[in-house]
Amino acid sequence: MQKRSTFGLLRRFAPYFRPYWPTLALDLFCAALTTLCDVLLPMLVRYLGQVGMDQPALLSVGLVGRVAGLYLVLRVVDAVAYYFMSNIGHVMGARIETDMRTALFHHLQSLSFTYYNNTKVGQIMARITSDLFDVTEFAHHCPEEFFIAGLKILVSFVVLCTINVPLTCIIFAIVPFMIVCSAVFNGKMRATFRKNRTQVGEINAQVEDSLLGVRVVKSFTAEAREEEKFAEGNQKWLGIKRENYFWMGAFHATTRSFDGLMYLAVIVAGGLFLVQGRIDPADLTAYVLYVTTLLATIRRLVEFTEQFQRGITGVERFFEIMDETPDITDPAGALRFDQVRGDIRFEDVSFSYADDPDTPVLDHLNLDIPAGQSVALVGPSGGGKTTICNLIPRFYDVTGGRVLVDGRDVRTLSLQSLRRQIGVVQQDVYLFSGTIYENIVYGRPDATRDEVIEAARQAGAHDFIMATPHGYDTYVGERGVKLSGGQKQRISIARVFLKNPPILLLDEATSALDNESERLVQQSLARLAKGRTVLTIAHRLSTIRGADKIVVLTEDGVAEQGTHAELLARGGVYAELCRTGEDQDV
Repeated sequence: MQKRSTFGLLRRFAPYFRPYWPTLALDLFCAALTTLCDVLLPMLVRYLGQVGMDQPALLSVGLVGRVAGLYLVLRVVDAVAYYFMSNIGHVMGARIETDMRTALFHHLQSLSFTYYNNTKVGQIMARITSDLFDVTEFAHHCPEEFFIAGLKILVSFVVLCTINVPLTCIIFAIVPFMIVCSAVFNGKMRATFRKNRTQVGEINAQVEDSLLGVRVVKSFTAEAREEEKFAEGNQKWLGIKRENYFWMGAFHATTRSFDGLMYLAVIVAGGLFLVQGRIDPADLTAYVLYVTTLLATIRRLVEFTEQFQRGITGVERFFEIMDETPDITDPAGALRFDQVRGDIRFEDVSFSYADDPDTPVLDHLNLDIPAGQSVALVGPSGGGKTTICNLIPRFYDVTGGRVLVDGRDVRTLSLQSLRRQIGVVQQDVYLFSGTIYENIVYGRPDATRDEVIEAARQAGAHDFIMATPHGYDTYVGERGVKLSGGQKQRISIARVFLKNPPILLLDEATSALDNESERLVQQSLARLAKGRTVLTIAHRLSTIRGADKIVVLTEDGVAEQGTHAELLARGGVYAELCRTGEDQDV
């Protein structure tokens, strides 16, 4: 994994401030006002002390009142400025977090199946939620804290130099050592924050996996096993937190030691200078107050360090995903794909997955599917049936050869316009959390309610929908948990009916239906298939006897193709599949 420098991350993060630069400028102006209040207090105390020593006759209640009045005005200004920093400044940070989360979600939508095949959803969820939560504080406080610290240190250095240059040099000679130690401990803390975030993602993934599979867990009485796995991950997280707090404790102890060292330098060197008459008591008092302000500033930076490291770790993990490049993208000058007939051709197509390039799933496959033809793919698992369906809408790209639709290589077409022409019913049915109506209208968001109902009728779903408590407005639960497998399948089919595309890819679309529902859906599919290209992955041979062409796939490619009657008469692989039992998994 590429290591990113803090400076590089800050440079990449800076453009997110661009839309809010007026707010940021005003926030820093208010920070300057609060800093002014802090740095003027020692000067006022020094002024009163010098007047008392040099011109005691001028020291009066009126003078004290005027100084107090000035300081009161400064505190009012400080309160107003701090309110803005705490309120509007935080809103700016939240807006930046919102922008980043929007950008991250948009980028996640563009990533291909390959990325999701190799990445746990729990890890992604950790990055889009908890990682970015810390960015709000980071985005607000990072420029503000460094600006205030830089301003206070600069003003303190200048003022202290006007009081006593040698003493100032002694004090500031300690600062570089503090910076070096802080840098070392910061690196250790950042490493532990990164490990902590990664482990939180692993815990999220494990919890998600266990809860989504809770029915399997309970059916195998595996609750104790799941608790053991969770406890193992949780204890690993605890170990990382212990390491984190070890370095954090060392960091704070070291910086506090430097605090004491600087105060000791003021006491010893300042006391000696006072004895030698090289500094007067009023100046030494002001000096101590400025050193206190300086140390308070450094201490505030130290306290901000943990927040900074959390924020920069979140920013780093954000850019890790943003740097992922989609492997399926629109080519330069991508063509729009309208008025589709539905001719599909596989020309010498080879395909293997990126993480296993030496094991081809398809090897020099040639296949013609004329427009309007209903083609069924059968054969044992591993023959590439699902892969063929995935290559047509470019869920994956071929590693050799070409996939043509209406004579055009799918890699030259706009992804959106290509996929709009293709309807997919997958074997693994997925329903979104929402109502039945929302899940069906997902196929065509601009459809009318009557069109949604008609699509449900065609899919054989209308009757059972009307029998639910709220009809089409019935909530289906997460992943459609409140519906049976057959009901979920029919809703997913209704979604494709509503889309009404010229090309249909059916990955065992009726596998979860009872006999009556299957009969109704098969009738509807037959009506919809007229004038359209339908590619069906079949496991039940009874569902594809009426196909215009049946293609038998094995690990060696296309073994045979023809109609049901032709293949039976040939007595080959298909005939053997029929003899072993038409309802077996083929």
